Amino acid sequence: MRDAYHEELDSLTDKLVEMTRLVRSAISRATTALLDSDLQLSESVISRDEAVNALFSDIETTIMELMARQQPVAVDLRMVITALRMGTDLERMGDLAVHVAKVARLRHPDSAIPPEMRSTIVEMGQIAENLVTKAGSCVTTRDVDSALELQQDDDAMDKLHRRLFRNILSKDWPHGVEPAIDITLIGRYYERYADHAVRVAEAVVYLVTGSRPG
Repeated sequence: MRDAYHEELDSLTDKLVEMTRLVRSAISRATTALLDSDLQLSESVISRDEAVNALFSDIETTIMELMARQQPVAVDLRMVITALRMGTDLERMGDLAVHVAKVARLRHPDSAIPPEMRSTIVEMGQIAENLVTKAGSCVTTRDVDSALELQQDDDAMDKLHRRLFRNILSKDWPHGVEPAIDITLIGRYYERYADHAVRVAEAVVYLVTGSRPG
């Protein structure tokens, strides 16, 4: 009975790691769709989000069953709690990738990104991918030091987010209101995606130490 119980706990980690893989792929493809105005790729990001949602639903079901049957305590209880929190953040990351893809779809066949801002979006996409990759590794290894590093890694995304706003608010912004709104939303989606990756890492710290990072 206890072996089956711990197998179920281990399955939570496996599902969370798979969610990190899926949302990493989603933000990567959404970024490409945005930059290339690729309608088919946009649609694939949107449709494949169901796989992320299904994994999160499996996690919730497993947690409910564990709580009802096993009444976990101590580290096991922390694992159950953090799995739910991490799953929630990862599911939201999948949604944010979908939001990026929907902007690309909305502006097709044109690009929502002015030429002079493409390099910033490329960087934001790369940072988002790196953050979720590192978060997934932390979930697997439970490496507290690496998890704490994500807070600093996120600073680069915040700087790019601020750069977007400076461009939009500059007196010589030539693209009008609609592109400004698109860029504002897109920047927010990437910034929030990164924040959720940090929250996943913070949950790992709590799982291992029993304390939240300051």
